[in-house]
Amino acid sequence: MEQLKALDWEINTFVDYMFGPRDSRVRGWFLLDSYLPTFFLTVVYLLSIWLGTKFMKNRPAFSLRGHLIVYNLGVTVLSSYMLIELMLSSWEGGYNLQCQNLVSAGEADIRVAKVLWWYYFSKVIEFMDTIFFVLRKKNSQITFLHVYHHATMFNIWWCVLNWIPCGQSFFGPTLNSFIHVLMYSYYGFSVIPSMRKYLWWKKYLTQAQLIQFLLTIIHTLSAAVKPCGFPFGCLMFQSSYMATLVILFINFYIKTYQKRPSRTNMKKVPPVTEIRNGFHKDYFTAANGVLNNKKAQ
Repeated sequence: MEQLKALDWEINTFVDYMFGPRDSRVRGWFLLDSYLPTFFLTVVYLLSIWLGTKFMKNRPAFSLRGHLIVYNLGVTVLSSYMLIELMLSSWEGGYNLQCQNLVSAGEADIRVAKVLWWYYFSKVIEFMDTIFFVLRKKNSQITFLHVYHHATMFNIWWCVLNWIPCGQSFFGPTLNSFIHVLMYSYYGFSVIPSMRKYLWWKKYLTQAQLIQFLLTIIHTLSAAVKPCGFPFGCLMFQSSYMATLVILFINFYIKTYQKRPSRTNMKKVPPVTEIRNGFHKDYFTAANGVLNNKKAQ
């Protein structure tokens, strides 16, 4: 126990040295004072993928239809709450869309920070997306993009909550919450066979996701061009991280939509590819095993 406390002290001293003083308004909030819980949960997540796929290798896949309906409904409700609350709290604080600092909105900043804590916590909940893949033996869906996105977002938002828990940080989660309302609604409905005929709109989710990335980068850089006191280093880090997602997404997009089979191959190969109604299996970084689920039901 003493060794664990010593490790905890050394790690937190290091991150404080790297990033400077933390925001005192979030001191004492669940999971924020120490980095170890976030780090350990991420390690458990990665080990669960590795060990889980080995465990399921020679076992039949689970259906989990009821669990998926409840899970997707829960994430949709949580995302809806975060979307509405972020819009209301930023409006209350008179947030400047171009650039918003960390202190000028008073109590509204605290309200935004409380919603962003839920956004941070939702990232550990969304680890279940991958666990459902493992249990349903959808290993082809466990791509680098999927795991990279899930593992990094949880850790990045621990840092955001400790150092920049409001202000300019509100914009990305607002957009992402909106996208997640659409995505998890789709996943939940797609588990119900009678609802699948109404899901014509899923091909537009890929476009919405890319627009989200680009808008977040533009919004972040706008605060660097015309500063308002928000930490410049944080703006550069967020822009760089979002750029990695854009690069990975464009790589997926090129593989999916730019490579067309030759006429000869089209005659020989049945018209079935990895693209289903407008998107590729690698795309949905937050997917949880709903796609390609017919065999497991």
